[in-house]
Amino acid sequence: MVLQDLGRRINAAVTDLTRSPTLDEKAFDGMIKEISNALVEADVNIKLVSSLRKSIKAAVKFSELPAHANKRRIIQKAVFDALVDIVNPHQTPYNPKKGKANVIMFVGLQGAGKTTTCTKLARWYQARGFKTCLVCADTFRAGAFDQLKQNAIKAKIPYYGSLTQTDPVVVARDGVEKFKKERFEIIIVDTSGRHHQEDALFAEMVEIQTAVQPHQTVMVLDASIGQAAEAQSRAFKETADFGAIIITKTDGAAAGGGAISAVAATHTPIVFIGTGEHLLDLEKFNPQSFVSKLLGMGDMQGLVEHVQSLKLDQKETMKNISEGKFSIRDLRDQLQNIMKMGPLSKMAGMIPGLSNMMGGMDDEEGSMKLKRMIYICDSMTQKELNSDGKIFIEQPTRMTRVARGSGTSVREVEELLTQQRMMAGVAKNAKTNMAKMQKAQGAMSGGNRQQQMAAMQKRLQSMGGAPGGMDLSSMMKMMGGAGGGGGGGMPDMSKMMSMMGMGGGAGAGGKR
Repeated sequence: MVLQDLGRRINAAVTDLTRSPTLDEKAFDGMIKEISNALVEADVNIKLVSSLRKSIKAAVKFSELPAHANKRRIIQKAVFDALVDIVNPHQTPYNPKKGKANVIMFVGLQGAGKTTTCTKLARWYQARGFKTCLVCADTFRAGAFDQLKQNAIKAKIPYYGSLTQTDPVVVARDGVEKFKKERFEIIIVDTSGRHHQEDALFAEMVEIQTAVQPHQTVMVLDASIGQAAEAQSRAFKETADFGAIIITKTDGAAAGGGAISAVAATHTPIVFIGTGEHLLDLEKFNPQSFVSKLLGMGDMQGLVEHVQSLKLDQKETMKNISEGKFSIRDLRDQLQNIMKMGPLSKMAGMIPGLSNMMGGMDDEEGSMKLKRMIYICDSMTQKELNSDGKIFIEQPTRMTRVARGSGTSVREVEELLTQQRMMAGVAKNAKTNMAKMQKAQGAMSGGNRQQQMAAMQKRLQSMGGAPGGMDLSSMMKMMGGAGGGGGGGMPDMSKMMSMMGMGGGAGAGGKR
């Protein structure tokens, strides 16, 4: 996967340093050199790499560090912040508003994946309550309208295009005007792919932009573009002045650093990244979460949002967890929910440490492991499913019967029961932690609340920060709802799943 090897190398360099018995300036310089080499080999611009070296060295000055300072934490934070700075141009992208027409125009090179990404973005906004549509202004490429039409029908999104009109400016203007009259909120305009040396196509792009007056112009960049990304993105920026970047094909085997270099070259934020071929394979980009996943630290916030978007029914499980219980039936329900959450490799990146635990296990192998665990649960009686698992310890012959009925081994049944016991223990602790967190929230009242939150956030940072780059308020929402947001039910379960559900699948898989 794009950037996965880069993440492993950077993570290994930092880990090797922090585990070194002698953490001195020489070892520190060796770590920076290894990180720099990894970035250059991943096609990240050499000037960016040089800037990163300087910023890490400026943040960690060994001669000025006090004797009691936690050097490991300081180095880890310096590397994290420097990497975030590379992908964060500190520019706020356009935020579409409900109740009004938001025109988004796509530009980019041929073959970057614009048409597919248009549909993915329309589907993403549609899932969040926007009335979305698509306009095909690509009259240059054969089959472009057919492709958009096919994608739009599959995603159940209205579309506009023409098989007879050859002027893309006319098609774009007519399509946008039509959907504006019909009160659509997100109008996405797909345009032809073009190269910066094709002057006529670049002039056409400006004409389309003038005709439809987009609120946001998005540059679509293929992650495998390499060092050419910077020159191409500069040319597009100077002509079309795009305000956002979407990086596609990050599930490929290319280095991917070139697309990141384009962010720094144009000072334009990445808004989404394409992670696969399917319509749901589009992730909202957050610099902290991206670097956190890159370094194997997970993306807890992204996990919560992903789980919430699936609208999974977990009322019964939440009721049990609030009482400090977790039955085998609850485990089966969570395994089924995990199966709905997408490829295991995608989920592994969001959960701290799981990507390392998976090792060489692929999606098919991980999915089969989860299915076998579900088969075991389905071979149990109602009494066994509703139990806390002790019935199997008291009557071991039940394990043999379940193993035969599910086509698995007794060892696999034992592994599942071990996982259930561990999760039941976490549920019991979660009940206690939620009560403590809610008590702490109650204590933060009046004008003093903000100061107390700031003080707690500061203490959290001194301990190395929250997992996945979250702030304290996000953690409190996950633990118990910190003021609104659906009563905290869904975030609670998201946390439970991230703590144990996926870890169970991978953990058991690792014992094969």
